[in-house]
Amino acid sequence: MKALPVDDHALIRDALRGVLKELSDDATVLEASDCRQAMRLIEAHPDLHLILLDLNLPDRDGFAVLADLRKRYATISVVVLSAFHDRDNVLRALDLGALGFIPKSAPRDVMVNALRLVFSGGIYIPPEALARPEPKEAPPAPGHPISPADLDFTERQMEVLALMMLGKSNKAINENYLEGHIIARRTTLPSVLSLRTYRPTVVPFFVVQREISH
Repeated sequence: MKALPVDDHALIRDALRGVLKELSDDATVLEASDCRQAMRLIEAHPDLHLILLDLNLPDRDGFAVLADLRKRYATISVVVLSAFHDRDNVLRALDLGALGFIPKSAPRDVMVNALRLVFSGGIYIPPEALARPEPKEAPPAPGHPISPADLDFTERQMEVLALMMLGKSNKAINENYLEGHIIARRTTLPSVLSLRTYRPTVVPFFVVQREISH
């Protein structure tokens, strides 16, 4: 077996050499610290069986390297080894043709078994990438009526607000709806709605507060 770990960290390459030697005593292990060096070695060794590819290379995006390898060297198995093993990265690497995705944080025995699976014709996917993503709460549909709870207003405050938007005076509102003195202060819709408003226009209105007499 001839394999090529591609990683810019010497310690990672040394660890992968040990893993590959554990899989096969007579394994020939080449090393590359960046994409340019890796491509030279691949061209010089067309009998490569495996490439262990880090996604975070210093001279080129790892996904672009992966796509290039699958296009130009389809007979060589490529397994991604990366510290960035979130679900999106794993699925993207598999879509581009990787035969496995091994997190760098994986224990040695996991790496060994993952590579055994690849050599036996399987595809290794880390368990965390198989978990279903948490569903995101959908935003309210456009045109959905805003409730008092959305504004942190009481029902009475919403009634007063509606009357003020119709041009009713404080005096008229006070006579019909409230006991005590009404204080109105001018503000803008976005400052109250935060980011919940559906239109970017600024609509001035009055927020009504009740003064408590002593």
